[in-house]
Amino acid sequence: MSLFLDLSAIQSVPTANLNRDDLGSPKTVRYGNATRIRVSSQSWKREIRLGVEGDLGERAARTRQVPVKVRAALESRAGWPADLAAFAGKQVAASAGKKGLGTESAGHTSVLLFLPESGIDELVTVCLDHRDALEKGLGKKTPGVLLPTLRIEEILKRRTASISLLGRMLAELPGANVDGAAQVAHAFTTHASEPQRDYFTAVDDWLGEAETGSGHLDTAEFSAGVFYRFASVNITDLLKNLDGDEKAARTVLASFADQFLMSLPQAKRTSTAPHTIPDLAYLAVRAQRPLSLAGAFEAPVTADVTGGFSTPSISRLASYASDLNRLTGDRNRTFHGYARTGDEELAGLGTAHTSFPGLIDAAIEAAFPAAGGEK
Repeated sequence: MSLFLDLSAIQSVPTANLNRDDLGSPKTVRYGNATRIRVSSQSWKREIRLGVEGDLGERAARTRQVPVKVRAALESRAGWPADLAAFAGKQVAASAGKKGLGTESAGHTSVLLFLPESGIDELVTVCLDHRDALEKGLGKKTPGVLLPTLRIEEILKRRTASISLLGRMLAELPGANVDGAAQVAHAFTTHASEPQRDYFTAVDDWLGEAETGSGHLDTAEFSAGVFYRFASVNITDLLKNLDGDEKAARTVLASFADQFLMSLPQAKRTSTAPHTIPDLAYLAVRAQRPLSLAGAFEAPVTADVTGGFSTPSISRLASYASDLNRLTGDRNRTFHGYARTGDEELAGLGTAHTSFPGLIDAAIEAAFPAAGGEK
């Protein structure tokens, strides 16, 4: 039976456009016969990933630019001729897997790779070690594979903690796939909300005194609302991906929980600065399966007497959690607790904590009660 850490948050976000569609509008979803503002899981997950990598000091890159980066490093650091460096970059792709990875006219791979940033230096070293073979193959119509396939594959398959956490899909390279331990849901407003339009102008500072008008004018769309956010980490799978290292799993899980609560997509940040944190965080450690509380908001929340959505959203979440506790008989849940703005206690959400770090620490200890993270 698997063990999970479920994370829910209620977060108020003022004027913003955190995640745009193909037309530049805030993304939406129709739920409970009401339009809601939505932030895609991919958008928020990327911010979480970058935060986790920063915490752990293990940078990784999801990119098609590996051959380009290898070429640039060989030219700038090793002084290779441009044609030989470009050929070496293509050979890195051609030497991966039985059939190799395709490259396009700009030099990048036809598929996204996800590897530690340190892998570029290792690939450069492989090219340096096999310069003679690359020079002999340069200009040939069918040069074949000139770099050691197993070594190239080993580098491209290497994992960081964030890859173990969030997964990697690379069908072209057998054995490179990693089933991610984390699941992140699309965030959506707990209440009905639609995009709004903003007409704006920019002043030309050197416009003559007799001249009127603006140097630029346009319209943009933004939104505001109170979001429900949910994620779950399969702790059992995370341990498996980390080769059973419980100390590492504790560190990665704590970082993910912190970044889930403190991260924010950065779109339009210079013109909106919507840097809020959740008004409520609720964490639960469960066996058997995760439990999202999104159903609490299938019927859109209406504003309270003060006109706000945050307080009634928190109340709705706590009430729904109480219903789930009753329906499930609290089975397979070893811990649950919350931290919130204000000091009003909430039934149904477990033990109250005064801070997010305190809540996270308590959840981690409940998830690893015996090992203490020392394996």
